[in-house]
Amino acid sequence: MLFAAGRGTRLKPLTDTMPKALVPVAGTPMLEHVILRLKAAGVTELVVNIHHFGEQIIEFLHARQDFGLTVHISDERGALLDTGGGIRKAAPFFEGREPFLVHNVDILSNADLRQLYTDHLSSGHEATLLVSPRPTTRYLLFDDRQRLCGWIHKGTGQTKPEGFTYSPSLHQEYAFSGIHVFSPSLFRYMDQRWEGPFSITDFYLAVCRQAYIGGCIRPDLQLMDIGKPETLAKAEDFLTRSGITVTER
Repeated sequence: MLFAAGRGTRLKPLTDTMPKALVPVAGTPMLEHVILRLKAAGVTELVVNIHHFGEQIIEFLHARQDFGLTVHISDERGALLDTGGGIRKAAPFFEGREPFLVHNVDILSNADLRQLYTDHLSSGHEATLLVSPRPTTRYLLFDDRQRLCGWIHKGTGQTKPEGFTYSPSLHQEYAFSGIHVFSPSLFRYMDQRWEGPFSITDFYLAVCRQAYIGGCIRPDLQLMDIGKPETLAKAEDFLTRSGITVTER
């Protein structure tokens, strides 16, 4: 599943006339960069959620013949549902037991997506979150078995979930990449408490005591959030330096 529904408010005025997913990076729309990376990793079927200027994304995909993939549209033009709500709405596309990869459209990385998926299958996790030890103010916290335990905002000291106590000696701090693998078994926890917009990170934190939410830790992960003007300007150099550019054959 590819999250392409965001309003892209940080990229105004570019997003006054187009969706964030179609903002060009080194001359190529964000959406195309990520789809080609997913295709190179072996993805053959894709769910794309849409909201802001969603019709432009549909037209773009049609013009590119869906990049040779089977593409489904999860239409959120009526109401933007955030990452968790977006996955919940798209649940009918993921019937059965097969886990699916989730990727933000505004993330570029050198992650081995195929290996991440393989690692998830062999892990026994119900979700596997790609994380790394990079500097940030908000960290996911894992125990020595790489199981998600909590979250902390280092600037304010706020922690989640309710009742969680952070211990530097027990918990390892990692930054989330926005890339993860989700097993449909987790949908059983998305009851009426999880209606409307909600963050998938908040969902993971709420269920991590019942479900095994694991981390895939990659110290060598190179990652760039291209949803901000200052990083958008640096993205071409990042693509070249990290060697992650993929072109359609």
